[in-house]
Amino acid sequence: MSLIKSISGIRGTIGGPAGDTLNPLDIVKFTSAYATFIRKSTTNGSNKIVVGRDARISGEMVKNVVCGTLLGMGYDVVNIGLASTPTTELAVTMAGADGGIIITASHNPRHWNALKLLNNKGEFLTAADGAEVLALAEAEAFEYADVDNLGKYSEESFDERHIDSVMNLKLTDAEAIKKAGFKVVVDSINSVGGIILPALLDRLGVEYKFLNGDATGDFAHNPEPLEKNLQGIMDELKKGGYDLGIVVDPDVDRLAFICEDGTMYGEEYTLVSVADYILSHTPGATVSNLSSTRALRDVTEKHGGKYSAAAVGEVNVTTKMKEVGAVIGGEGNGGVIYPESHYGRDALVGIALFLSSLAQKGCKVSELRKTFPEYFIAKNRIDLTPDTDVDALLLEVKKMYDAQPDAQVNDIDGVKIDFPDKWVHLRKSNTEPIIRVYSEAHTMEEADEIGKKIMDVVLGYVK
Repeated sequence: MSLIKSISGIRGTIGGPAGDTLNPLDIVKFTSAYATFIRKSTTNGSNKIVVGRDARISGEMVKNVVCGTLLGMGYDVVNIGLASTPTTELAVTMAGADGGIIITASHNPRHWNALKLLNNKGEFLTAADGAEVLALAEAEAFEYADVDNLGKYSEESFDERHIDSVMNLKLTDAEAIKKAGFKVVVDSINSVGGIILPALLDRLGVEYKFLNGDATGDFAHNPEPLEKNLQGIMDELKKGGYDLGIVVDPDVDRLAFICEDGTMYGEEYTLVSVADYILSHTPGATVSNLSSTRALRDVTEKHGGKYSAAAVGEVNVTTKMKEVGAVIGGEGNGGVIYPESHYGRDALVGIALFLSSLAQKGCKVSELRKTFPEYFIAKNRIDLTPDTDVDALLLEVKKMYDAQPDAQVNDIDGVKIDFPDKWVHLRKSNTEPIIRVYSEAHTMEEADEIGKKIMDVVLGYVK
């Protein structure tokens, strides 16, 4: 496997099964390219760049290379240390910085790391800006500062200011949460959630127990917050005595809940639940990506709002949210984006708003889950040969379903086919000769059936 380069930055492995694909030379090159881009683009004029990282084992090494390179480019570095992705995003604006670099591979395993790049608003770069950074890295035409103009280094924490911003949201009902006397168990996967979430829960008056709460970066299990990886916290909840379970990924931008009986709430329903709460107080539009559950559309329309779909990817979702003036949006992987806070996925915001909703309703988590439309998503893939023209295949599928009156086709990101009671989304992988196939229906059997039916259509064109 080679280094993965995308508009959001670079991602690769440091050892592990795939070997070394992210090395210090790559880090210097892409950090230099980013600093060159920031210098050329519109900035806040502060000459500062914020750097934050999750707790993964390689983070210290990567941070040192990133910070040293930025200083060599003449930028002042504000190192905020072990910090969540949303904290780093907020720190850019709070510090009045020209940009920020988040050192995290999100939900990837422990041997992965990445650089995620922010603009002066603390938001991910647009596709055009990301492409420019990649072109600058390819050209390697960097101008480093002379000895009298090297950057200055400082360290600062923004955790408390992040928590303050969450507590100050109009729809964070801290009084109701404290009155409810919630007791929760949290799995923070031995990363930065173990640092910031106890402080948030203390402020909210929530009693808690942490599993994997030490920010060692030695992940106790696969860090993606999916049911197959969460048996430990599910078993803890089954012992009784808790109101809910809270799970975050290593950089705390994805959020999943577990019901009081130890069953999964459903990662797709994190955003649905928060959106229902927001819309009950602030009617308006919502956005999620094409691969997210239809339940958000149903809930939005129930509240008289309009739902819009965006291409997969956080920057695509936030761009669409700004376009339609959405009051809430995000992604079905547990990513809540609340513009009243900032345009970034934020598990702290999600926790505060979900607990506010639960406290005001006075019900159990399992009871809350039953109030939403029931959908199931099946995930499959079509493996193809390296010489397959995947775009041509997807075009044929689009043509076929364009002609069917009961199907609505969207091709802004692969091909999504919406039927009255189900949908299928086919997306080309950027790194492998495969097509990812997501399908949703009212039962898992129906979702899997429609997904495999369209997979057969695709394979028919291959032959």
